[in-house]
Amino acid sequence: MVTICIMLATVMQTLDMTIANVALPHMQGALNATQEQAAWIITSYIVASAIATAPTGYLASRFGRKKLFVISIVGFTLASALCGVATNLAEMVLFRLLQGIFGAALVPVSQAILLDAHPHEKHGQAMALWGMGVMVGPILGPSLGGWLTEYISWRWVFFINVPVGVVTLLGVFAFLPESERDRSRRFDVFGFVMLSLAVGSLQLMLDRGQTKLWLESPEIIGELLLAVMCGYLFIVHLLTAKQPFLDPHAFRDRNYSASLVVIFSVGVFLLANMALVPTFLQSLLGYPVVDAGMLLAPRGMGTMVAMMVVGKLSNRVDERLLVLIGLMLTAYSLYEMSLFTLDVAAADIVRTGVIQGFGIGFVFIPSSLLAYATLAPNFRNEAAAVFGLVRNIGSSIGISMMIALLARNYQVNHEELGSALFPAGNSALILQELSTRLGGMDNGALLTVINAEVNRQSLMISYINDFRLMMYMTLGTMPLVLLLKRRQKAQTQQLAVAAAAD
Repeated sequence: MVTICIMLATVMQTLDMTIANVALPHMQGALNATQEQAAWIITSYIVASAIATAPTGYLASRFGRKKLFVISIVGFTLASALCGVATNLAEMVLFRLLQGIFGAALVPVSQAILLDAHPHEKHGQAMALWGMGVMVGPILGPSLGGWLTEYISWRWVFFINVPVGVVTLLGVFAFLPESERDRSRRFDVFGFVMLSLAVGSLQLMLDRGQTKLWLESPEIIGELLLAVMCGYLFIVHLLTAKQPFLDPHAFRDRNYSASLVVIFSVGVFLLANMALVPTFLQSLLGYPVVDAGMLLAPRGMGTMVAMMVVGKLSNRVDERLLVLIGLMLTAYSLYEMSLFTLDVAAADIVRTGVIQGFGIGFVFIPSSLLAYATLAPNFRNEAAAVFGLVRNIGSSIGISMMIALLARNYQVNHEELGSALFPAGNSALILQELSTRLGGMDNGALLTVINAEVNRQSLMISYINDFRLMMYMTLGTMPLVLLLKRRQKAQTQQLAVAAAAD
C-alpha cells in the first residue's frame, strides 16, 4: 500500500511537467496572454520545482518524511485546483509557482521512502515501480493533456490532479510510517540562497534563451553571470562551511558521484528527445494533437515493460550491463529516427518509440540502483534530492540545446536549399521553366509554393540533425558506465570495511 501511494504521488507530479504543454495555445486565448507571456505558465513551474527540490533532504530529515509528504500532497492538490479556476495570467503563474514549490519534494522523497521500505533484494523491483512514475508521467503527459483539452477543457489538465491527490493523501495517512528526525542540524540559509539563485537563473536562461537570441540579450548574459557566480560561491561554501546545505561526504561515494554524471548525460539527450518528437509530429507532419498523443503513448508502454523486466533481472544480472543494453537500444532508435522523411509511416514512429522507451527503462532504473549501492542510508534524503535536481538540470540543458540547434540548423538549411534551387544569375530562367511546366503559374504563387516546400525540407533536415546528434551523445555516454561498481560487489566491499572497523 505504501508503494501504491508513492506511485500515485510520483505520477501526479511528473505528469504535470508535460501535460500542460499541449494545452498552452488554449490557455493563451482564455487568459488573454501573448505567446511569450503564456510560456511563463510552463517556465514558472519548472523554475519553482528546480529551486524547491534542493532543500528536500534537509526538510525530510528535520520534520520527517511523512509530514513533508503530506504537506506536499495537500499543497500540490490545492494549487492544481487553483490553476484550474484561474481567470487571468497573473493568477495562473502564481498558482503554477505554488504547484512547483509543493510538488518538488514528491519525487525525491518517494525514492528515499521506497528504498527504506523494501529490503535490499527488493530494491530493483521497488525502483522499477518508482521509475515508471518518474518516466511514464512525462511520456504520457502530452497524450492525456491533448485528449482532455480536445474533448473536455484545458482546465481539466489541472483538475485531474484533485481526485488523485485526495486518494494519495488518504493512503499516506493510513499506511506510511513516520521516519526518524534529525533536529540537531541547522538550516544553511546562505548555501540554500546561493544554490537557488544559481539553479533559478540557469533555468531562466535556458527557458528564455531561444526567444531572446541567447548572448545577444543583456537579460540572458545577466542570468548566465548570476548562475556562474552563485554556483561558484555555493561550491566554495559547500567545501568550507561547518554545516553546509548539502553534506559533501555523500559525494565521496564513487558510485553515487559517477551515477550523477550518468543521469545528467541521460537527462540531456533522452528527455530532450521527448520534447522534440511532439512538435515534430504536430508542426511538421501535421498530426492533430490527439493523434500525436496516441503515437507517443507506445513509447511509455515500452518504458513500463522494460522497467518490469529490469525489476526481475536486477538481482541476477550486472546492472551495468543493463545500462549498456539500454543505451544501445536508445542509440539504435535514434539512428532509425535520423532516417525519417516527411513521408514516414505511423508504424515506423510507433516502432522506434517502443524501442526507445524500452531503452530508457533499461537505463534509468539500474542507474538509480547503482547510485545508492554503497551510499549510507542516512544520506538518502539529500542524495535523492540532488539526484533529481541533476537529472532535471540535464534535461533542461538538453531541451534548450536541441531546440536552439533546431532553429539554427533550420536557417542554415533554408539558405543552402534556396541557393541550390536558384543559383546566382539563373533565377529568372528557372522560374520561367518551372512556370511553363506547371501550366503557366505566375511567379508570386510559384515562389510561395517553393518556399513552403523549402521550409518543410529544411525543418525535416534540422530534426534529422538533432536525432543524429543525440545518437552520438548516447554512444558517448557508454564509457561512463565503466566508472560504476557492480551493486552486489560494491555492497560486499562496504560490509567488509564495516566489519573490519568493528
